[in-house]
Amino acid sequence: MPDSKKIGFVFINRFADWEYGLLAASAVEWFGAEAISLSPGSEPVTSTSGFRLTPQRSIDSAENTDLDAVAVIGSDVWTGDGAPDVSGLVNAVAARGGVVGGICAGTLALARAGLFKGHAHTSNGRDWILEHLPTYAGAERYNDVPHAVADRTIISAPGSAPGTFAKEFIGALYPDKQSELTEMRTLFAREYGASS
Repeated sequence: MPDSKKIGFVFINRFADWEYGLLAASAVEWFGAEAISLSPGSEPVTSTSGFRLTPQRSIDSAENTDLDAVAVIGSDVWTGDGAPDVSGLVNAVAARGGVVGGICAGTLALARAGLFKGHAHTSNGRDWILEHLPTYAGAERYNDVPHAVADRTIISAPGSAPGTFAKEFIGALYPDKQSELTEMRTLFAREYGASS
């Protein structure tokens, strides 16, 4: 029986449809995880394509003490002044040794929470993250790469890298499942083989 872990997925309005599917489905189907949708106030949110999501929980850290991991999914709302504050949730999960990941503009939430201090990380480009958060802690550890970056339990990725985000996130959550992760990477990589 797979080692069941609970992963919270933070969704806000205009969340990016393409950024969470590989992670959520792979973690549940192949690794036996449980995926739990979260939003500010447990309010319904709408994706960039117009799909409506009714979350299971709020982003309140007190409501999510059972989470082993949390993934903050991108949205252009993260770039504005009205972005929700998820620092309580992500810092609580990180403090108990859980995996915390952010993809695309979701990386801004991690940066605001101080989670990139002392951790290698990436985002949508060095200039892009500095434009939004010019003085964030840990900026000197930025990696300007097109794929996800994992530094212990902190995972980050540009919005164009949902495949490596899924692989690195699951790898941090299930470090003893390297053979399964290799199979997953091989499966994802086939799309970019000789025919593409």
